[in-house]
Amino acid sequence: MLRTLTGRAVLVTAATAVISVIVTALVALPIAVRSANNAGRADLADKSAIAVELLTTERFAARQRIVARLRDDGISVYLVRRGVADRPGLPPRVLEQIAAGSTVDTRGVVGGESVFIAGRPLSGNDAGVVLTRAASSGTAARVLGGVWVALLAGLAGGIGAGALLARFIARPLRQAALAAGRMSAGDRSVRLAVRPPVEAAELATALNQLGAALQRSEGREREFLLSVSHELRTPLATIRGYAEALADGVVEGPEGGDTILREAQRLDRLISDLLALSRLEAGDLPVTVVAVDLNELVDAAAQAWRPRYGPQLSAELPTEPVLVDTDPDRIRQVIDGLCENALRVVPAGTPLVLAVRAGEQGGVVEVRDGGPGFTDEDLEVAFQRGALRQRYRHERPTGSGLGLALAARLVTRLGGTIAAGHAPEGGAMFTVTLPYTARTKP
Repeated sequence: MLRTLTGRAVLVTAATAVISVIVTALVALPIAVRSANNAGRADLADKSAIAVELLTTERFAARQRIVARLRDDGISVYLVRRGVADRPGLPPRVLEQIAAGSTVDTRGVVGGESVFIAGRPLSGNDAGVVLTRAASSGTAARVLGGVWVALLAGLAGGIGAGALLARFIARPLRQAALAAGRMSAGDRSVRLAVRPPVEAAELATALNQLGAALQRSEGREREFLLSVSHELRTPLATIRGYAEALADGVVEGPEGGDTILREAQRLDRLISDLLALSRLEAGDLPVTVVAVDLNELVDAAAQAWRPRYGPQLSAELPTEPVLVDTDPDRIRQVIDGLCENALRVVPAGTPLVLAVRAGEQGGVVEVRDGGPGFTDEDLEVAFQRGALRQRYRHERPTGSGLGLALAARLVTRLGGTIAAGHAPEGGAMFTVTLPYTARTKP
């Protein structure tokens, strides 16, 4: 039972009720005893005054009845004459006060018992009356005896309150657990009603947001898988067609082999991108970080891409080296991917610029083009897998939808940042920022 929230809530509330009763009893006990003693002491003083008056005016038989009546009430009566009591036990200081004609209202020990002592002198002679009553009147025992009833009542009330509290708290938790179970079983449409208390409403809101996010994510995954399947099927269909043509003798010479080789290379690049992306998301893609001069890296990339792109490709390099800590092969892979995208979508004769500059946060590489560029809405999803391909596959040439996602994850893996924007040349601009080496200051 203690493994459940209900059991624990009942236990806590019952324990709280019992502890509250015990603490209250411990606090109330000395107060009750003190109040009872004060009342008894005042009553004893009043009775001593009455006793003195009666004993002075009444006859002997009446006096005896008064003394017997007081003793029946638990009060001991001492008659004092010339500083001597009719019975032993009174403290000497009390006898001295009575002999001196003073009233007595004190506490002392008589016969080994703590008592209240009240005394008054008799008028007209050297005598007096002293009354004593036990200081312990059973108040503590009565208070402690009543604690058991309070404990039982507190325990019953605690169990009832705990059961109600547990039901109130556990109900939204059970509903959330059921909803989570349905989500894990594949039902992404389940939603919870958002109701108070605030914590339960926050939990329901979080689960509803999770369900909506899972729906969107799975929708994007399905679209991505469809696009990747199409990208894989296209080169495979070409390879298969030319292979059948070669086998049937329909195609002769190097043309068929060249086509099969190009499509196989395209297929290999796609599979490599998929593998690299999956390893990046799993966090086990190895990188080798060394000090790299971005000027040399970008200049080499420009020389490699200029024969394919044409003289419109230019490099803007500063005169001073820009040293960063990164993996040169991975950054070159990022630059090549961005150039591949530009080559696919940029019209002939438009510029492509590879630029390097020293930024405030690190070395910066820019890839700018004069192509169709992005809208502001495109910039928000530019690095999501397949997002731009899904948006533009019927309007302009697109790739597999993996390139920008792979570039973003590679740069992040190397401790840098990548951003998409609008280029001064009129097209798209990608800005990669990489951390400086420890020896370099901007």
